[in-house]
Amino acid sequence: MSKFLLATLLLILPPTLAAQTAKPATGAAAAPPPQVVLSTSQGDITLELYPDKAPKSVANFLQYVRDGFYDGTLLHRAIPGYLVQGGLYTRDLQPKRTRSAVPSEADNGLSNLRGTVAVARGADPNSGTAQFFFNLVDNRRLDFAGTQSGLTWGYTVFGRVLKGMDVVDKIAALPTRALGPFAADVPDPLVLIKNAHVVGEEPAAPAASNAAPAKPAPAAAAPVAPKPRGKAGKHAGNG
Repeated sequence: MSKFLLATLLLILPPTLAAQTAKPATGAAAAPPPQVVLSTSQGDITLELYPDKAPKSVANFLQYVRDGFYDGTLLHRAIPGYLVQGGLYTRDLQPKRTRSAVPSEADNGLSNLRGTVAVARGADPNSGTAQFFFNLVDNRRLDFAGTQSGLTWGYTVFGRVLKGMDVVDKIAALPTRALGPFAADVPDPLVLIKNAHVVGEEPAAPAASNAAPAKPAPAAAAPVAPKPRGKAGKHAGNG
């Protein structure tokens, strides 16, 4: 049963999350971890990223931020007691074109604890693109457990919520509905990422948010939660 539930799967930080915060690189004048601010229609969320633990995933996420890709997209799924997810769909619930997928880094020793941010993907562990999700609770069943199959690969943690977990919790508490391609779990009202920028850098020019990436890839499937009532949702990234 646990494998079946995982197959359908696709923050105040607790001490356990603080303990797994990425350690800075040794050596003189180590650069501080990059931070990203997501300004949403429900408030600001500041993320601290872990380039030493998930370099490819962090570089991928930062490039989307710098390109203005997330500006005007939605946090389109909210499941209390599980996750809040977004990063691909416009306010019209249309998927944006993405760059090529990045390989999984789920075996980096980080756990999907409350307050962490992870790469959303499909059945293929190496199918993550732009989508990400916030863990609302300790979702250890989403951790790497081996390379035997997509079920055991888990989901790559690449950062944590530094400030604004109350905003994430507020989003998770919104009523949800079926809308567009989604059978359920779309927050009502819609939660818009108005702007995303790297702390210490100039925000992307407005025109960049509408520019299509040079190498578009199919929309990545995302984690789908087992429903308390026994009804599984559909893969968000497949629309």
